[in-house]
Amino acid sequence: MPDRKRILILGAGVMQGPALRIACEMGLETIAIDADPTALCVSLADRFEKIDLKDREGIEKLARSLLENGGLAGVMTAGTDFSASVAWVAEKLKLPGVSFEAALDASDKERMRKRFKEAGVPSPEFIVINDSSGEAHLPFSWPVVVKPVDNMGARGCRRVDSQAELKAAVAEAMAFSRSGRVIVEEYMEGPEFSVDALVYRGEITICGFADRHIFFPPYFIEMGHTIPSSIDPAVMRPLIETFNKGVKALGITDGAAKGDVKLTSRGPMIGEIAARLSGGFMSGWTFPYSSGVLPTRGAIEIALGAPPRGLENKWNWTSAERAFISIPGKVVSIKGIETAKVMPFVRDVFSRVKRGMAVAFPENNVTKCGNIISAAPDRETAVKAAENAARSVLIRLQAPNDETAAFLAVRPLEKPVFPPDAFAVGKSLLSLLAALPETADFPAKKEPALLPFPEFTESGLLDLMGRSVKESLDSVRLLTGLNLPLAAKGSIQRGAEVPLLGRSFWQALIRGGYQGAVYYIDSMILIKNNSRGAREGAENNR
Repeated sequence: MPDRKRILILGAGVMQGPALRIACEMGLETIAIDADPTALCVSLADRFEKIDLKDREGIEKLARSLLENGGLAGVMTAGTDFSASVAWVAEKLKLPGVSFEAALDASDKERMRKRFKEAGVPSPEFIVINDSSGEAHLPFSWPVVVKPVDNMGARGCRRVDSQAELKAAVAEAMAFSRSGRVIVEEYMEGPEFSVDALVYRGEITICGFADRHIFFPPYFIEMGHTIPSSIDPAVMRPLIETFNKGVKALGITDGAAKGDVKLTSRGPMIGEIAARLSGGFMSGWTFPYSSGVLPTRGAIEIALGAPPRGLENKWNWTSAERAFISIPGKVVSIKGIETAKVMPFVRDVFSRVKRGMAVAFPENNVTKCGNIISAAPDRETAVKAAENAARSVLIRLQAPNDETAAFLAVRPLEKPVFPPDAFAVGKSLLSLLAALPETADFPAKKEPALLPFPEFTESGLLDLMGRSVKESLDSVRLLTGLNLPLAAKGSIQRGAEVPLLGRSFWQALIRGGYQGAVYYIDSMILIKNNSRGAREGAENNR
């Protein structure tokens, strides 16, 4: 037998980093597997094996070899949707963990809903569709939620308000389903919360209850969470009781459980419960920062067959996680990452994007550009720190680009669209925008000025990330290196001495925020330079 106990950890990405680090601190020998040998946390493991997490038989073969050649004390994962692979191996090798059937119930939304219904756990009514026709009789009213039965991160998940939208939504969800099944269920109106728990021999210990911040319908994009929740403890208790009933209904007796619960007009209802630690920075980052408790350590102890220890709060801070996002296009530069890292109360900055990478407005929770995590003694400070840091990250997009151009070609509207306008300006501002003069003679030898639009600049409106119009203009100035002063009133009528940025500039800012305005300027410069180059080339060829 080896001097150290061995643990097999499924996944070697960011979300598995805390498990690999803590297991090492516990004196365990870590064996990590992942389909991607370049996964970010591969180097944290004592040994790495390239195996797809869906390959249960392949994982079992490795685990059995470990067991027979030096021993294997446990198997676990965090932040992946492969708890069934963990349970398969644990059951085959008689290691601690939930049963394979329980893990399937917690991974497959059709099975999950059936278990909840059988046990009387409040959750939405549902039907399952096995083809992409979208033809289905719904025994409940609109709106509904459509999603694949077997994926996580809100991939392929969206709200649908009518039969006309259903077919496209089903086809979209089907593309994300490994089994070719889509679930259509009642829409639950109300605030949503994340719950993390550890379960040892049937005893449930709550390790985090957070407010989730969901935006951008018809999709469900989590732009962050804040822990602990701000709701009244008397309101929280029935939500936790409902979550506990759901955990028991799924048969999760030894391991971790992560749930999404909603407070609806009908009372607490379960969205989903997974047999694993959370994958949205909660179990590995925000709850430890806010409480001093390490749920990941407890999950490892349970995977080894031991009771989890040290689950009492050591302090009571607030931790906030916030995402930063982009409009569609290709990244040419990212500014502000290092600034965000050293801002007060910021603990972590995670960026998923780099120069040359294609980005899109998020339609699920894995297509955001990055995340900021803060921690502070009080809620207001923690939230401000995370949000200010997220706003400090500026992503400049390449010009020209078909995706960016198509996004900005959608004129700002009174009604919400998807992807949404950066600023929701309303009918009166849209009328004033339409009446503005167009950009005049830009670019020229002199730097441009901004045609005044005080009704917008002084409106107090904020963009999707919480930037004011002034902050957005300052971001444009920072990225372009242009001063962009406001032109004097009446200069357009007198004949401007400098080129003016008019209606199209403001429209790009309203539609695409600072990114839209920078792209507009970059495109104008490119057009002018190309035109100048063409003229000079023609003259040289005479």
